[in-house]
Amino acid sequence: MDLPSYTKQQLALRNGQDKPQIWVAYKGLIYDMTNSRLWRNGKHYEHWAGQDLTDELPDAPHTEAVFEKFVPIAILATLS
Repeated sequence: MDLPSYTKQQLALRNGQDKPQIWVAYKGLIYDMTNSRLWRNGKHYEHWAGQDLTDELPDAPHTEAVFEKFVPIAILATLS
């Protein structure tokens, strides 16, 4: 899988407000939620798009299996 890489700053712009795209990251991968009816206006319950939700998933009422419905579009760049 040869995916582009985006920084956290680039991801933050894809929040449904600054740019029309609605992206979230989970476990190093970025997912496009733009067409998900559950992410209207960049918000999903108390979560906002444009950020890494890895640490927030344990508090969610669903498991990480929810990400299997979406295709990763990029890799979240880590600063080394």
